[in-house]
Amino acid sequence: MELRHLRYYIAVAEECHFGRAAARLHIAQPPLSQQIKQLETELGVTLLLRSTRKVELTEAGERYLERARAVIDAVDAAGTEATRIADGRLGRLGIGFTGSATYELLPSLARLLRAELPGVELDLHGEMLTPSQAAALHDGTIDLGFLRPPVHDPDLHHETVRTEPLIAVVPQSHPLASRTGGITVADLADEPFITYPSQHRSVVLDVVLDVCARAGFTPQVRHEVGETSTLVSFVAADLGVALVPDSVRHLHITGAVYLPLLDDPPGVALAIATRRGDTSPQLTRVLEVVRGALGTHGDESVN
Repeated sequence: MELRHLRYYIAVAEECHFGRAAARLHIAQPPLSQQIKQLETELGVTLLLRSTRKVELTEAGERYLERARAVIDAVDAAGTEATRIADGRLGRLGIGFTGSATYELLPSLARLLRAELPGVELDLHGEMLTPSQAAALHDGTIDLGFLRPPVHDPDLHHETVRTEPLIAVVPQSHPLASRTGGITVADLADEPFITYPSQHRSVVLDVVLDVCARAGFTPQVRHEVGETSTLVSFVAADLGVALVPDSVRHLHITGAVYLPLLDDPPGVALAIATRRGDTSPQLTRVLEVVRGALGTHGDESVN
């Protein structure tokens, strides 16, 4: 038995007429009659009662029609699903976001991807430092990472999508908080700092240390925290000050005040990273949407 036998039977059963069914199937009537007879012989069941005037379904024929329709619908659905998966419009994709991108990019990109690719299930991971994202890309936990370059890993590909300036975060009660026009890095020389962990070699921490060195001091680190939300919360609790990427200002925590830096210090790059050679259709589709949203075209790739 082949699928065409089921399709032939469904046409005859629905039309109750061999001539009309043959026209619907674009085949001649004699071969159609022969195929249905072969089907009945193989099943050992009479499905149709034929006369010179009409064709009627037996009780077995009625039930077989239901089952045949279900089989054909399932086969058609499987084909459609396979096509959508191969086309990248159905499946799953894990995405990691560094701390600052968690509060700005994650919400906006998640909404956009759900609208553009509703069949792709997104497994989102926020507050991931670059080393954690690199490890997650290797073990398959995520397929795409928004992280801080550089990434010294030959098995990963990354491309810079934007560069953002550093800004200061100070407690609301701090004398500098009223200087909404901006402060200099040197204004923070005597302040205790809240930073990202030094043991994980945070890219942002490296930039902060460099910026402070250029301003003539080494920051007094009072606390090291791994999550951006915790870092800003510590500042709001009057435990110190911090320098963070500009996108962190999207994280609103009572008691923390964001201030621009007048020094125009070096910016912090944000990159998207994938496993080298990963050409999965879901990743390809998501990257198309992401690059369109960020206004990039993959032309700043780092190999």
